Amino acid sequence: MTHPLVPQIINLATPIAQKLNLEVIDVVFQTNKNPPVLRIDIKNTIQDTSLEDCEQMSKAFEAQLDTTTLLPGAYVLEVSSPGISRNLTTDREFISFKGFPIIVKTFAPYKNQKLWRGKLQGRDEKNLYLNQKGKTVTIPRDLIAKVQIDDAS
Repeated sequence: MTHPLVPQIINLATPIAQKLNLEVIDVVFQTNKNPPVLRIDIKNTIQDTSLEDCEQMSKAFEAQLDTTTLLPGAYVLEVSSPGISRNLTTDREFISFKGFPIIVKTFAPYKNQKLWRGKLQGRDEKNLYLNQKGKTVTIPRDLIAKVQIDDAS
């Protein structure tokens, strides 16, 4: 379950990332750790994401975050690049990875299964389309918990 502060953190991080030619891909706030861990995954919008991109985002975001009362206590900030085995979330990623092997996990069984593998054909407002051995499988988007690149294929 997503922490309730994540949308506010994304709203704070996004303009900072954009100024650095970066995109916020994912935010996870782990309050079960002491101190809590705030992880932000970024992607360079122009070239491969570098360690320097992560450092610049970390410094700029931490400076901005410390001027707010969003996280009043101690925390650990981790800024990283999610790499190729990450979840697909943005429209741009679904276009970029069309034809790639993916894994789709659903919240509840759909057609008696929760895990689907195939090649990404695309998605629209309502459905994700997966190619399984030449047949198109349509999975309603509101049932999808996660879509990620299938490194095993």
